[in-house]
Amino acid sequence: MPRSLAARRRSWLRTPVRAVDVTRARRIGDLVTQFQHSSIQARNLGRCLEVWENALTDPKRPTIFLGLAGPLIAAGLRKVLRDLVDWGLVDVVVSTGAVLYQDLYQTIGGRHWKGTPTADDVELRDLYLDRIYDTYVDELKFEETDRAIGKVTERFPRRPASSREFLGFLGEQFPSSDSLLATAARRGVPVFSPALIDSSIGIGLTLHYQANRHRADRFLLDAVRDNFELVQILAASPRTAVVYIGGGTPKNWINDGIVMANYAFGREGEGHFYAIQLTTDVPHWGGLSGSTLDEAQSWGKIAKTATRAMAHVEASIGLPLLAGALWDRRRLWRRRDRLRFDWDRDQVRIHRTRR
Repeated sequence: MPRSLAARRRSWLRTPVRAVDVTRARRIGDLVTQFQHSSIQARNLGRCLEVWENALTDPKRPTIFLGLAGPLIAAGLRKVLRDLVDWGLVDVVVSTGAVLYQDLYQTIGGRHWKGTPTADDVELRDLYLDRIYDTYVDELKFEETDRAIGKVTERFPRRPASSREFLGFLGEQFPSSDSLLATAARRGVPVFSPALIDSSIGIGLTLHYQANRHRADRFLLDAVRDNFELVQILAASPRTAVVYIGGGTPKNWINDGIVMANYAFGREGEGHFYAIQLTTDVPHWGGLSGSTLDEAQSWGKIAKTATRAMAHVEASIGLPLLAGALWDRRRLWRRRDRLRFDWDRDQVRIHRTRR
């Protein structure tokens, strides 16, 4: 082989794959760190841990946005999501309404039950049981939850409000130490849901609307105000990081927000500086959920110099591994300042506070 080709060949073969040794992995963090030196999606997941830790230890203190989509709480991830907020590993949550509804459903006493994907769905319909793949939920408890949301909305001021303000209210009205919404309300972490009515929370709000539709002073959900509030947070952040669990509306909305902040609010700088995503979707269908973080660079949503990683792994497997690894390595982030959001209706001032 010519020397020139041999030299080029050696340049491609610099770093060998290391065998994963589970006997050396005393904790989850040890295992996921080993993944960084393996291959396929294990390496991608290990890379996600590295990027998340980089965001947590960046001296510029990026604001970290958590985007949530998919049946995450039905899959058993309620406490994982709650802990990420409670530990201060994320600063802002953007979620589908379904994830937040599942949280409220469990707060008022509903449960997710182990089932089977081969169940007789016609029989389940007769029994008022709903199926989410291999998990059952109680349709009667769903109706109770819907009505509870409609009823508690009577206590909310009769005026327009963003989803952030309304979801903070729900977190206060339905307190639970296990709840994602209640923990976010207690910690002052904003929770947005730009497609809130596309969920059973929307059913509860429809019941409220039905009872109040002839009133001029009824509660109104102001979706455009969501944009305005989100963009203020983005514009005030020296750097931003995104953690996408699934894709869908939360991913697109947070990414669009950075574009709005740049050209409508005069934010200086590029897109998100750190980005990770766990998804089971793939890019070649052209959909947003599977689109690569590299593709988002063409839109200016992800910075050209961003540190990023994308793992094609199902969230009920990937997210507990990442959360467990971060907890094991908490010495790296435990002194990270929290953000305090002081809201005056649709205006916000953000302060850093010591733990």
